[in-house]
Amino acid sequence: MKRGMILLAVLALSACRASDQKSYYQLPTTPAAKTTVAQTAPQERQLWVQPVNVTDLLGGMGVVYQQNDVQFVTASNNLWASPLAQQLTQSLVAGLSAGMPGWLVSAQPLEIGQDTLTVNVNAFYGRYDGKVVVAGEWLLSRQGTLTQKAFHIVLPQQGNGYDALVRTLAQGWQQEIASMAGQIARAN
Repeated sequence: MKRGMILLAVLALSACRASDQKSYYQLPTTPAAKTTVAQTAPQERQLWVQPVNVTDLLGGMGVVYQQNDVQFVTASNNLWASPLAQQLTQSLVAGLSAGMPGWLVSAQPLEIGQDTLTVNVNAFYGRYDGKVVVAGEWLLSRQGTLTQKAFHIVLPQQGNGYDALVRTLAQGWQQEIASMAGQIARAN
């Protein structure tokens, strides 16, 4: 009996330890645009993508989940592998580069007079109803003209768990990047 109690206590403690295991998530990468070693042609348009801004709720290292209509939680064991804003910026630059042929897209300032894109993300989380939300706004500054667009994407989560949540969030983000690329290129 005493031996059984000790075994039960050891199993309970090991279960607690297993629940403290941390998992780290990185947004899936997209195929990069073709890169060339040649110099930039003078007629090539240039776009400086400023670092993506995220709200305070999204600025921590934990993946965010909306539990009901008014309550949000930040996971303590399911964390972003690098800051979310950094991941969003990297995938934005890669996605715009791939989706805007003839444009030089960079996360660094290129020269005076280049177009500048600022993106604010205020929703990037899973929801209690099995959906994910990707929302915010972007602002394009082009030769003194400002173009501002809001976006709000709601997608059904494809599968259960944090892996599926992160993949569906990435899908929504890539969907918005494709939309941005088309609108920016058409506004030329």
